[in-house]
This record gives sequence, C-alpha cells and structure tokens, in this order.
Amino acid sequence: MEERKFQDRKGELLLLMTSVIWGSSFVPQRVAMRYMQPFTFTAGRFLLGVMVLLPVYFTLRRARSSNPSAIKAKPDMRTYLSAGLLCGGLLFMAVSLQQIGMQTTDSGKAGFISSMYVVLVPLLGVFIGKRVRKAVWLGVTFAVAGIYLLSFTSQLQIERGDLIVLMGTLFWAAHIWMLDRFLPLVDGLALSIMQFFTLGVAALTAALLFEKPDLAVVQDGIWTILYSGIVVVGGGYTLQVLGQKSMNPAIAALIMSTESVFAVLFGWLLLGEHLNARELAGCSLMFAAVVIAQLPGLWKHLPHKQALSALPPVDENSSD
Repeated sequence: MEERKFQDRKGELLLLMTSVIWGSSFVPQRVAMRYMQPFTFTAGRFLLGVMVLLPVYFTLRRARSSNPSAIKAKPDMRTYLSAGLLCGGLLFMAVSLQQIGMQTTDSGKAGFISSMYVVLVPLLGVFIGKRVRKAVWLGVTFAVAGIYLLSFTSQLQIERGDLIVLMGTLFWAAHIWMLDRFLPLVDGLALSIMQFFTLGVAALTAALLFEKPDLAVVQDGIWTILYSGIVVVGGGYTLQVLGQKSMNPAIAALIMSTESVFAVLFGWLLLGEHLNARELAGCSLMFAAVVIAQLPGLWKHLPHKQALSALPPVDENSSD
C-alpha cells in the first residue's frame, strides 16, 4: 500500500512537471514569431524533438527486451505507417493553426483556447454514435461562455488570432480520436516519434514552399527551437510517459489540464502579458469546462483511456 502511494505521488509530481513544461512552451512559441514564420518554427522544433526521443525509445526498448514478460507482439509496418501518417497529418493541422494564430494572440489566451479540445473530444463522438451525458453539455456551455469573454469584442467580433487557434482545437480533438484507434495496436512512444516526424517533414515542406526561411534571422531566435524541441517535445513527453505509467488516466488528464494555467502564468512573468477582468473570467470558465469534461464519472464515455492523455499539447501540447 505504501509503495502504491509513493508511486502515485511520484506520478503526480512528474505529470505536474509536464504541465509546467507544456504551459511554458507558449512563451517560446510566441517569441519565435519575432524571428521566423510559423512553419519554419514548427519544422525545427518537432524534427529536433524526434532526435531527442529516439535515444529514449531505444533505451526503453532495450530495457523491455531484458524483461520477457514486457515483450508484446509487434504490429506490422503497415499499421505503424498508417498511424504515423494519419496522426501526424492531424497534428500538423492542429499545431500549424495554433502557431499561425499565435502571431497575433497572447500566449496565455492561446493556452486556454487550445484546452477547448478536451471538451470537443466527447462531442465529436456523437458523429460515430457515442452517447454524450448531460454533464458534458454543461462543460460545453462553460467553454462557449469562456471563449466569448476571452475572444469576442463588444461588437461580437472574434479576434482573428483567437479564431485561428480555436479552429485548431477541432484538429486536436480529431487527433485524440485517431490516437484512440491506434494506441491499442502500437507502441505509444514509437507512434509519437512517427507522428512528430510526419509533422516535421510536412512543416518543413510548407516552410520551403511558402516562407523561404532566412537562416541568418532564424539563428537569432534559435533558442526558441532548442527549448521547444528538447525540453517541451523531448522532455515533456518523456515525463508524461513515466508519470502516467502507474496513474489513473482520469487523474492524469486532470493534472495535465493545468497547463493552461501555467501558460497564463509564464506569459505574465516572462512576456508581461496582462489579462483584464473579462479575460480572466473567461479563463476561469474555460478551466471549469476542462475539469468538468474530465470528471471520473464522465471518463467511461470518452475514448480509450490512454488517448485523451497521450497528446503532447498543445504546445504536444498537449501539447505540444
């Protein structure tokens, strides 16, 4: 019993550290837009993240190979390719819209708006015949009210950057459902590496086609790529894997939902961003919506338990 409690506390601490890292990621995402364009930054951070995660994957693989009971049947390569391309494609859309929107919106606001995906996940289930409980609709009501206070002007016009970030949450939610389909079939860390690689290649292609990166200018903001790739994508995901190992997935998701709070905190401390009373009220409603959507009583009606917690934030990123 004592050992179990220790493992739970250890997992909670690791997941809280994950939330702090993911929340802090919105700062370099915002600052990076001073030095480079969205696709260039996205390509750099995720391709670097892949290079960081590969040694972690092979280390864990060697550890599992020494434990016969941990070895599972390997899925065929076609399954891995399908999973990597489909999940990576959806993640590319989600991350790209978030990054484009952050050219004109504050990091704290982007963090809370991005958390809307948690509420959208059960709603998308309606289209594939999943039942949505009344409490989820309450979460949706809170989320809509929060978005209104955060992003709409007195003339009922939503700010452009906020709208783009909000559009990205549809792809975050769709990505969760795609993870739900493939996670029972493949190794989670291997899938993450493949989807990050797909995302990075797609972003690099878009950058070369539409942005024509200036390496001299990018060099001035290289720290944003290094932090986002090494600490957020590489470190954040590794901590998430270790933290979730022995945690109840509902509690894990609830802890990681605090990333939006840390996004506001770091935006205030490091960028001097200030939210007015109306925007703070919107943040509060958004956070309440996220909590409601993850109540243990609702969990059994959401996708596969691992899926909702498997996304690196929304920097995936859940995000990040």
